[in-house]
Amino acid sequence: MQRITAEPIDALRARTSAKWRAYPADVLPLPIAEMDYPLAEPIAAALRAAIERSDTGYSSGSRQVAEAFQGFAAARLGWEVDPARVTCTADVSLGIVEVLRRVTAPGDGVVITPPIYPPFFDLVTEASTRVVDVPMLGGIDEGWSLDLDGIDAAFAAGARAMVLCNPHNPIGLVPDAAQLAALAEIAARHDVTIVSDEVHGPLVQPGVDYSPFLTVSDAAREHGVAVTAASKAFNIPGLKAALILTASDRGDGVRAALPYEVEWRMSQFGSIASVAAFRDGGPWLDGVLASLDDNRRLLAELLADELPGVRYRVPDATYVAWLDLTALGWGDDPAAYALEHAKVALANGPAFGASVGRGHARLNFACTPEVLAEAITRLADAQ
Repeated sequence: MQRITAEPIDALRARTSAKWRAYPADVLPLPIAEMDYPLAEPIAAALRAAIERSDTGYSSGSRQVAEAFQGFAAARLGWEVDPARVTCTADVSLGIVEVLRRVTAPGDGVVITPPIYPPFFDLVTEASTRVVDVPMLGGIDEGWSLDLDGIDAAFAAGARAMVLCNPHNPIGLVPDAAQLAALAEIAARHDVTIVSDEVHGPLVQPGVDYSPFLTVSDAAREHGVAVTAASKAFNIPGLKAALILTASDRGDGVRAALPYEVEWRMSQFGSIASVAAFRDGGPWLDGVLASLDDNRRLLAELLADELPGVRYRVPDATYVAWLDLTALGWGDDPAAYALEHAKVALANGPAFGASVGRGHARLNFACTPEVLAEAITRLADAQ
């Protein structure tokens, strides 16, 4: 497997995206979920060609992206997608909000499972609903799982939807098909909707069984709506394209109720880049996954050697690591201490859920091994 090599930090500092403009030049920025790898050449070529032909108008709709994803999903994810059951939009977050607005009433409860991607809290409130926390069971040492009994109780108490993170950010969990099928049965029993964020699905490591939610059972297809994109796997979040997918008449009704403008919010460059990624980006993605595999294991070695008190479980998916830094004594938000004393930027742990994030931080390891090693050395020196 030919690995894709992350770009050196001097070259990266010429980028103008959030990751490279949020901190001074003496800080190693590892909180924001952008990768340091060069853009996949098929995507770059497609964008260059679009510019050459001045193809910068409105996107022409969902069909091209949906058909490209159909082939990608079948080949890589074991997911048979019907392009007629896809509506595109600008990004996964927007898709989640718009689906929640269709399947809930203002004030309804929506289940999320901390530690969880911090914008989920805001997306739920943006949809005029309220957050119902059902934290993940387990932890770094024994591994995590969904609290199915807690989710069942939340639905019994009146929650009307759940935002599922599959695979899970920040812990890198890939729930197995049996657990997802059990979740779908709970949803069917309470007649609620599971909105499944599948954006990290292509970033599951080889050998790990990944089940898109809509594939696990008839109940999942009936009560699920999936939202995904090329954005994370191919490092193109700024190009703005995502897919909302359904697999039942009930789900189709949710998409049919979406406002007309939802689809028009996908950008032309996002559409072009997504088609290129899904059709021709596989070899690049394989190379990135190999490099991420190296780095997730390297991180374990570095921590064992330099910060043995820090607890970390090697993730099965994504390119982020959930670190328990409690033993260092850096307080509830160790990321603040790390930024001040080590010049390493990590994602604020309590933002992923105050009840489970204290003493934790998230680290992005989609970088060069040298940057990763330097970050851990800086943290160790700051003790």
